[in-house]
Amino acid sequence: EVHLVESGGGLVQPGGSLRLSCATSGFIFSSYWMYWVRQAPGKALEWVSSINRDGATAYYADSVKGRFTISRENAKNTVYLQMNSLKSEDTALYYCAINRNGLGRGQGTQVTVSS
Repeated sequence: EVHLVESGGGLVQPGGSLRLSCATSGFIFSSYWMYWVRQAPGKALEWVSSINRDGATAYYADSVKGRFTISRENAKNTVYLQMNSLKSEDTALYYCAINRNGLGRGQGTQVTVSS
């Protein structure tokens, strides 16, 4: 059974940084692309970033490009999202997933950007 557990969210001021982590189990992590998606209050689930199996290739939504960095450690079955220069519009519940539609996502971790 796919099991994803997100952590690292919190309250941060605009311009601040957070690093999200996603610990995984129940599948062969190194065989899967991994994704971060988010859902802001009252909005649809939004794809944020993707990373390929060996971590060499990453893609980002235009809204986060240049500010967020996705990475992974296959030895630890973990994927990360480094978020810098956070904006109020980044406020959302963040999930990791095994596809860009949010398949397999866990409970999520809340990120709130506010002064």
